[in-house]
Amino acid sequence: MRLRNVKNKKEILSNSNYIIENPKEHIGKWRKVFTNNNPIYIEIGMGKGKFIIENAINNPNINYIGIEKSDSILSIAVKRMEKDISNLKLIRLDATNIDEVFDKEISLLYLNFSDPWPKERHSKRRLTSNIFLDKYNKIFKENKIICQKTDNQNLFEYSVESLTRHGYQIEKISLDLHNSELKDNIMTEYEERFVKENKIIYYLLAKK
Repeated sequence: MRLRNVKNKKEILSNSNYIIENPKEHIGKWRKVFTNNNPIYIEIGMGKGKFIIENAINNPNINYIGIEKSDSILSIAVKRMEKDISNLKLIRLDATNIDEVFDKEISLLYLNFSDPWPKERHSKRRLTSNIFLDKYNKIFKENKIICQKTDNQNLFEYSVESLTRHGYQIEKISLDLHNSELKDNIMTEYEERFVKENKIIYYLLAKK
């Protein structure tokens, strides 16, 4: 899918109260950003923000942080934001640097429709590779909980194997999320499109 360039993206982001400009300055101190001690959930690759915005609105006692490396996509998300979602912040970040931004303070991580990096030589870039799972170990507060949704069967199978090898227990799993008994599923933009195309959505929740 071609990425649409947003011409005034820098202005949109610089004028938004939701954007944290220098996230590395808050490592270990994100509770001060939210001014409370509620759990912090993050989504890597939040896209245009539908999933994390709806979650934040529906769960005011949980703090949410959306991570996206594209300024254009992030600016589209900002324009969708309501002005009173006090439990939501957004940061521009490449996931490879995630352990430079958080330190033992995250309660749950969402990986929704991540790039599958299908070629074997690119496997280390997958967000459930050993490299990334080691980084996540540094950011989780206590229990380590990862929730993944994807339309890519190969990535899903890889993730199950990788998480298991890394000591995670697969507590929930579905090989066809939208024909399962799992409740309260909030869809992403990609997910809505895939469902219309009758694509199967794979889901897991893993805990360590």
